[in-house]
Amino acid sequence: MSEDIFITEERIEGADDGPLAGKTVAVKDNISTEGVRTTCGSKMLEEYVPPYDATVVARLKEAGATIVGKANMDEFGMGTTTETSYFGETDNPAAPGHVPGGSSGGSAAAVAAGEADLALGSDTGGSVRCPAAFCGVVGIKPTYGLVSRYGLVAYGNSLEQIGPFGETVEDAAALLDVIAGSDERDATTHDAGDDANYADAATGDVDGLQIGIPTELLEGADEGVVETFWDAIDELEDKGASYHEVSLPSVEHAVEAYYVIAMSEASSNLARFDGVRYGHSGGYDGNWNETFAKAREEGFGDEVKRRILLGTYALSAGYHDKYYKKAQDARAWVKQDFDEALSEADVLASPTMPVPPFELGESLDDPLKLYLADANTVPVNLADLPAISVPAGETDGLPVGLQLVGPAFGEERLIRAASALA
Repeated sequence: MSEDIFITEERIEGADDGPLAGKTVAVKDNISTEGVRTTCGSKMLEEYVPPYDATVVARLKEAGATIVGKANMDEFGMGTTTETSYFGETDNPAAPGHVPGGSSGGSAAAVAAGEADLALGSDTGGSVRCPAAFCGVVGIKPTYGLVSRYGLVAYGNSLEQIGPFGETVEDAAALLDVIAGSDERDATTHDAGDDANYADAATGDVDGLQIGIPTELLEGADEGVVETFWDAIDELEDKGASYHEVSLPSVEHAVEAYYVIAMSEASSNLARFDGVRYGHSGGYDGNWNETFAKAREEGFGDEVKRRILLGTYALSAGYHDKYYKKAQDARAWVKQDFDEALSEADVLASPTMPVPPFELGESLDDPLKLYLADANTVPVNLADLPAISVPAGETDGLPVGLQLVGPAFGEERLIRAASALA
């Protein structure tokens, strides 16, 4: 199983003792590991070996964890199925023959298959929560700024966060304890996680918890997914929680706004991969433009090329205000809607994904279908809020996740609520 879960299987030993001593961790292959190649699932970086550790990797080592390999992923984090990886697809251990979700599919699959106790992924628009839901494990997308992005190969800087996977909420929270907190090498980090104890919050006590359920995030979802979601809400009610419906009208435009912003940032971030500064070489033939074009033509896969082209177009002269500025306006509206809904509820709940895991190969020819599958996860990244996906049950033998969203830096509240289910 592990050969399709990991791009590189290599043990990196941590300190002799610490809170994660004896624990094994899979690390997504877009997080830098000193001396161990970091490919981002791309031919472009097939041979790239970072000279330094990401902050989260340094913290893992200090905590005594043993890293067991670099997990497979959609190329540069662009995808929802882990099928865009240059190194081949990853099967779903919880539903063989189906995708594990993306883009952190290898990380979720490592935990689901027992190849690692814990894992790290990154979440730009749902890339931790989607595979957590599809593989039947727990995944946390922290508040923007809670975890350092130093050493994460950038895709969408204003959206992405590194987040933990575990079999239980408490396991994932214990990993968050280790990686959270301020970092002088990342000016966007916040000190909210410096003294937090997230694992201790996993008490399962939801007595009196007010849950808001955004009606828009249930519309159009698969019938079996919706039934499983309501069963999980019933379980929370039995334990003392109550729910009411809320409305997030802006989420109708969240997917469009997200993809304009994410692709624009990708176009800017991936400009460095020209075969000279980084990545696969096009071989200089006297014309630099052609050399760069050849390197990118050979080094990038179709989905990455699609997003770079769309992002470059959205940022180009004459279109910036029409697309990028409008997307930023929509982002502000999404934030406002979430703030309003959370002023009347402790957490918001929805299915993590509106559909169960696709069969391998089923969705590759329809990028739009994949983009729309992110409808419940991308609004959270636009709003810079924390969210967690926990197993809610199954439909037709396929895992279904329940997503809880909380206020900024409200991770302890989310962990407490989610631990009532996992």
